[in-house]
Amino acid sequence: MILRQTRLKNVGALALALTCGVAFFGAQPASAGTLLDFLRSNKHGQTKQTQQRIERGEFPAQPVFEEKAAESKPLPKVSGPRYYTYKADSLRLVASSKFADPLVTGAIAGETATTTPISIDAGSEQRRLLTEAKVRATDEIAKVLEGYYGSNKPLLWINGNAVSDKGKAALAVLSDADAVGLDARDYSVVAPSDQYDSMDEAGHNRALMQFELELSAKMLAYVQDTVRGRVDPNKISGYHDFKRKTVNLSGVLKVAAASPDIAAYLGSRTPSGQQFSLLKAELAKLRAEQKDDDRVVVTLTGLLKPGSSSDQMANIVAAIGKHGSDALKVDHALTLSSYTQTPEYTPELVELVEAFQKERGLKPDGVIGQATVRAMVGDSDADKINKLVVALEQARWLPADLGSRYVFINQPAYMVYYHNNNQEELSMRTVVGSRSNQTYFFQDEVETVEFNPFWGVPQSIIINEMLPKLRSDPSYLDRLGYEVAVNGQAVSSTSVDWNGSTNSISVRQPPSGDNALGELKILFPNSHAIYMHDTPSKSFFKRDVRALSHGCVRLDDPRAMAAAVLGTTVEDVAKQIAAGKNKAVQVPEKFPVYVAYFTAWPNKDNVVEYFDDVYGRDAYVNKAFETTSKARAVQG
Repeated sequence: MILRQTRLKNVGALALALTCGVAFFGAQPASAGTLLDFLRSNKHGQTKQTQQRIERGEFPAQPVFEEKAAESKPLPKVSGPRYYTYKADSLRLVASSKFADPLVTGAIAGETATTTPISIDAGSEQRRLLTEAKVRATDEIAKVLEGYYGSNKPLLWINGNAVSDKGKAALAVLSDADAVGLDARDYSVVAPSDQYDSMDEAGHNRALMQFELELSAKMLAYVQDTVRGRVDPNKISGYHDFKRKTVNLSGVLKVAAASPDIAAYLGSRTPSGQQFSLLKAELAKLRAEQKDDDRVVVTLTGLLKPGSSSDQMANIVAAIGKHGSDALKVDHALTLSSYTQTPEYTPELVELVEAFQKERGLKPDGVIGQATVRAMVGDSDADKINKLVVALEQARWLPADLGSRYVFINQPAYMVYYHNNNQEELSMRTVVGSRSNQTYFFQDEVETVEFNPFWGVPQSIIINEMLPKLRSDPSYLDRLGYEVAVNGQAVSSTSVDWNGSTNSISVRQPPSGDNALGELKILFPNSHAIYMHDTPSKSFFKRDVRALSHGCVRLDDPRAMAAAVLGTTVEDVAKQIAAGKNKAVQVPEKFPVYVAYFTAWPNKDNVVEYFDDVYGRDAYVNKAFETTSKARAVQG
């Protein structure tokens, strides 16, 4: 039977703090629950619905636990994911001594091994000197090099006693790795000079062989990095969840050996999707235009409200004049030209600020807070370049082609976008996880829309937030109208020993007008229990900074998103909700959802937008870059 809560409608706003099944840091116990209790309980300590359930015999006549603990045990705590100290892939010396072994068998991955020895050109002084080359590489790359050169395959980058044109072309591509968001220093190789002392031909050949092996190693690293990224996202934090891409490195060497245009081949390995290409073009543009930081500085603390004054008013007006659109500056030309550096926040300046807030997607109320200041000041070119480099790295963790139909949630933007037929058809504001309850970064597939949903309270919230209250007031959940079960058997919350383990205890909130999930939820089953859903707390969408949830993604217009993913109309969705029944509807065909985190990302007009790093994740990616580059710099 569907239980309906008919008490205070605005109580759902308080339940917002208890929505999604994500373990988290720093949960605040009791205080929010106490306020919920005060608003939702009646004078007799139980809800009418709970009393009716007891009368119908839905709870056992006897308590599940006949004995209570004599003393309360220490409260347990569920901790969430953490950020790691990044550890780069270790390097080892390539076993170049094997290159002269005349008993080498087919060692390249994918080839059939044979016991027939492969002949080695013992007369080749260069091949002999290849065994002296000292190159470090990851184990994966080292094995491919050992397989290739140990099987007497042709040299790739040397022609006679000089670096070949192919070698020089490969060097040029690697030296320009910065252009695709990589670090050219990671792939740096010094080519031997074509001019050498004929009396030291052996030394020159030794340098050529060192170069041959080193360039092959760096080229493989470049291809692997440009396809899947320099760093392993799963080593950054527990909030990153990706299956890392695999690259057929043995195939790379085969193609490199046969390719008449190595630059074109290496270029083809860089992602070519629309978003990646736009980010790459923006990076090139900013680097070409990069100049000294000429940002206007606004050192405003607190809020500046209409009618007040501030010594930062002149900087605020200057910042709007610098970063406002041409249309805004035309519409408010008189205000901008007649401003006389006074500190008063006059009605004319309020209109100017409101217009700026509106075009930046902020709440146009004229109140200047930190979100408005950040929009006014903007990022420096250096800041933007850093965000672009991180974004290009993260884009490599996703499929090169996002697909013709997908949902893209960008957490720093607090927005979700629905794409269909390669076009953005819908976008809306979202509420995402708070800093202490961060939303994960992963991809999955949209599968189901559930109307009038139950909310299954996760163990993290039961333990961290409900348990402190339940130990002093076991009737707490009964009075709130939540359903409690032990090993699947419905019980009253007063009959549970809340001093014991909660592993066998489940708690859920029935569908209702103030259910924490609202009218519907959109599921893409994942191990993090994250999904999109409605919320009774609509006022949160009016905020500029919307990192407020326990990790799930709340939708400003959930009916429109449900209609989009189901391929139906908003009217049909409304009928499903109005029926009042808990009902799950499968989407006609599964399609991708990207729960993403990009501080730089192109909009539907192909303009790259920049966002605040709400969780500070870009810094962790940068630390991973530094650690990786440092590990790769070790040679010999």
